[in-house]
Amino acid sequence: MTVQIDVLTLFPDLIQSYCAESILSRASERGVWSLRTFDLRDATDDVHRTVDDTPYGGGAGMVLRPEPIVRSVESVTDLARPLIALTPSGRPFSQSVAKDLAQLNGFSLLCGRYEGFDQRALDLVVDDEISLGDFVLAGGELAALCVVEAVVRLLPGALGNETSTDEESFEDGLLEYPQFTKPQTYRGLDVPEVLLSGDHARVARWRRAQALRRTIARRPDLLALRGGLSTDDQKVLDEFPEVRGSSPSG
Repeated sequence: MTVQIDVLTLFPDLIQSYCAESILSRASERGVWSLRTFDLRDATDDVHRTVDDTPYGGGAGMVLRPEPIVRSVESVTDLARPLIALTPSGRPFSQSVAKDLAQLNGFSLLCGRYEGFDQRALDLVVDDEISLGDFVLAGGELAALCVVEAVVRLLPGALGNETSTDEESFEDGLLEYPQFTKPQTYRGLDVPEVLLSGDHARVARWRRAQALRRTIARRPDLLALRGGLSTDDQKVLDEFPEVRGSSPSG
């Protein structure tokens, strides 16, 4: 099955150029997913292709008019649903949300600009709203690309190694453990000995301990969502105590 992702935007070239590279491009060539972009300016009805206007009630900036958005949606009879608007007031995007979207046959993303959307456009044609985080971008294109990449890499066949996503950050509600590769020693810093031991069970426990310790230090909110440390979590932390002032040695 090919997952269809449609993006409605004022800058379709931005979306297309990024998606023509790397993992997204290879996954598209393999038929894992398919991209379509729709230029909101194509649905305007004046010579200047106007998509925005000043806000009622006053205030700085410009607001995207409802007509181009609604017309764009209604003109595409097979638009992938749900249609999700990228807005600062949307529900937070997370790995869990990406997994949910990856289960669908397709979905569409609506990219804003300026001061946002006329609310009537959202009320009339949008099914959901997603926010990338508690910050504001100049437009929704970067947010849309983040959603696309996070979802596509979860689709079967998107990555060369199907287990690549199994132990990443957030997969078990934890941040990912630190990674190491060659050389074994670099500028006086050694790869932890446990990773060279060949003891796969011990390596797995060490990685678990590092993921827990990193989450405790950097994202205690994630640990709280998991209900805190379990008895097994505490055992693995005790097995691999933190060595302060040096890199982990195992």
